[in-house]
Amino acid sequence: METIVSVTGGKVRGVTRDGVSVFLGIPYAAAPVGAARFELPRPAPEWSGVRDAVEYGATCVQSPYPPPIHALIGSDGIPGTEYLNVNVWTPDPGGSGLPVMVWIHGGAFTRGSNARKIYDGSAFARDGVVLISINYRLGISGFAAVPGAPLNRGLHDQLFALRWVQDNAAAFGGDPGNVTIFGESAGGMSVAALVAAPLSRGLFHRAIMQSGNGSAVAAAEDAQRIAVEVAAGLGIEPTAAAFGEVGPDRLRTAQDSIALELMMNPDPARWGPTVVGNGLGILSFFPVIDGDIIVDRPTDVLAAQPDRAVPLLAGYTTDEFRFFTFPTGIAAGIDDTTLPLLLPRYGVGPAVAEVYSANRPGARAADIFAAIVTDLVFRADTTRIAESVAAAGKSAHLYEFAWHSGIDELRACHVLEIPFVFDALADAHTLTGPNPPQRLADEVHRAWVGFATTGDPGWPEFRPGSRSVKVFDSPESTVVIDPRADELRALGHGA
Repeated sequence: METIVSVTGGKVRGVTRDGVSVFLGIPYAAAPVGAARFELPRPAPEWSGVRDAVEYGATCVQSPYPPPIHALIGSDGIPGTEYLNVNVWTPDPGGSGLPVMVWIHGGAFTRGSNARKIYDGSAFARDGVVLISINYRLGISGFAAVPGAPLNRGLHDQLFALRWVQDNAAAFGGDPGNVTIFGESAGGMSVAALVAAPLSRGLFHRAIMQSGNGSAVAAAEDAQRIAVEVAAGLGIEPTAAAFGEVGPDRLRTAQDSIALELMMNPDPARWGPTVVGNGLGILSFFPVIDGDIIVDRPTDVLAAQPDRAVPLLAGYTTDEFRFFTFPTGIAAGIDDTTLPLLLPRYGVGPAVAEVYSANRPGARAADIFAAIVTDLVFRADTTRIAESVAAAGKSAHLYEFAWHSGIDELRACHVLEIPFVFDALADAHTLTGPNPPQRLADEVHRAWVGFATTGDPGWPEFRPGSRSVKVFDSPESTVVIDPRADELRALGHGA
């Protein structure tokens, strides 16, 4: 059955099946092509008649993931120019007062889209939530610090999309006064940035940060070095006008090339210390301190300015970094000889490795490396942000996703919790293995719905005196007080 809704720009036609109405590929901003690719987002042109919204919209220019990662999670790439679009799932477009959740996808700020199967919002709509997933500019288009162009265009897109949500949520039965933003990886980092941003006031009311942090931001002068290198590789002047004349295929090639160079040779003297240090050699184009959206590292902003805090649900997977080391073959090169040489790159001394090794008798050097960097990049920063939110008098709930994938060596890796959050296990077997526990998906998904609806995911708040963490696992999940606190202390964090 078709369903028609009026939104900013005109009318859209969606499809209703099994009590869920779905609207796909609705433009929330004008197509950012040519010179507009390096400008702030603008309203989408109005259309006449009724626009079909029954297929996913275009995605920002990007290359497929390398084969080992592609095999696990697939890749995104739908051609077209109207890639600043949203998808909406709702149980009742004629209703009112429903909680709204806005999903911000991950992908290291260079890949990803809202069109992935494991991001299907049907289960959220089934359970009474209006789920809206957004696209935003990525890579060079969204985050290159091009002289003469506004910084953080991808984050400006996210803010523009959230304003669209405020204007249009009610058309789908949603309550614009009860909006929860949530995202994973780069999406989780975006959530941290948006919570800390002065420009986001009133656009959302709760936040969920999955496998993110609040430290992955670069100084503008360092990020500009990358833009200059990209321009040199393209044979153009490093200006917004010159970049605007470059077609998407050349941009894709350039951003892949510079990302590989940065990963292979993470020299702070060449790229800038904040690009290498805060991006850990993995991120090439990512948010920049601009004095506008990002005034400092979001982790530091939330600690210093408690008025920015909103109720927070945040967490990480136990073995995040195995996703980046084991499928890719990097782990095979980490042994007892190379580990002491590798850790200083992350600012980690031998005493830290001793603590982690003592807690993991018989673990290989690659296991120790993944555990340390998991905590350094994800767990420590997430915990600091939860501490700041709790200190500000807002509710903070912390979780750890500990269930091991059925795929050998992944364990509880990065991305693994997403199909459980979306209750989309049928589309995730390349990542989860053949028999993921539906009971755990029911539990995790219910917690996210509960938090977006009432602010309570179902376990005690994280507070300085208790530091409760919900550990999601199978056959049983538990609440643990300050898990592995000695390891965080070894890294210089924690109580």
